[in-house]
Amino acid sequence: MMYKVLKNKKLNDSSYLMVVEAPFVVKKCLPGQFVIVMSSEDSERIPLTIYDFDREKDLVYLIYQVVGASTLELSMVKDSLFSIAGPLGNPNEICLEPEKYKDKRICYVAGGVGIAPVYPQVKYLKEHGINVDVIYGARDASLFLIRKEIEAVASKIRYATDDGSFGTKGRVTDILEKYINDYDIVVAIGPVIMMKSVCELTKQYNIKTIVSMNPIMVDGSGMCGACRCMVDGKPKFACIHGPEFDGAKVDFDLVMKRLKTYSDIEKEKFEEMKKLLTKEEK
Repeated sequence: MMYKVLKNKKLNDSSYLMVVEAPFVVKKCLPGQFVIVMSSEDSERIPLTIYDFDREKDLVYLIYQVVGASTLELSMVKDSLFSIAGPLGNPNEICLEPEKYKDKRICYVAGGVGIAPVYPQVKYLKEHGINVDVIYGARDASLFLIRKEIEAVASKIRYATDDGSFGTKGRVTDILEKYINDYDIVVAIGPVIMMKSVCELTKQYNIKTIVSMNPIMVDGSGMCGACRCMVDGKPKFACIHGPEFDGAKVDFDLVMKRLKTYSDIEKEKFEEMKKLLTKEEK
């Protein structure tokens, strides 16, 4: 069975929006969960967080960044995917029981493509009567994604750029620290180094912080072991036990080491895929 792709649109130099007909996924998915996609029968499995979904039209929306061979191949998909499996992983705990958080002051912190999994959670909570703030950071203004969409669902949104091209010049933690006393819960999703910095800050104020270990997932089934991380001194798999965890209990130094494990192989495969696709185009 092939899955119809309605859109595979380039958003900026490295990010894409894909829309896929996937009725079995849409039927049960909740914010925070992910799917595994395969471009073709011989492709690698790619875990991608669900950016949005339309239950009436059976559509799943995915935002992904081209960072290696498999995502480069995915960017070339036109009409159909070989496979999309899900929903997988656990939903965000706030979205799972929104009534429990009605009186909490919540801030989401997104870094780069991390806005993709942040958006459905903020949207879902707004639909359930919970207004949350968002802090969104990127290296420069050109890398911000879905600004109109996130501004439509966030109560307040504040931007940060490394070069000062938009919003506050600096890091998301600079903004968070300024408004830290306004919040009871923080959810941080983005690069591992960003989530680590957010947790180092929120620990000082004893603020509950949820983070997503999506960046270290590879196979998405628990079999490869690549997404193993230590949480509260115990081994956990991001794809099975997560992808979200209590940030104060995550060993971020170990996570960052795991990110580097396959970096050389990934670069090699990326170059091989670029050459292969160039030949096919010719």
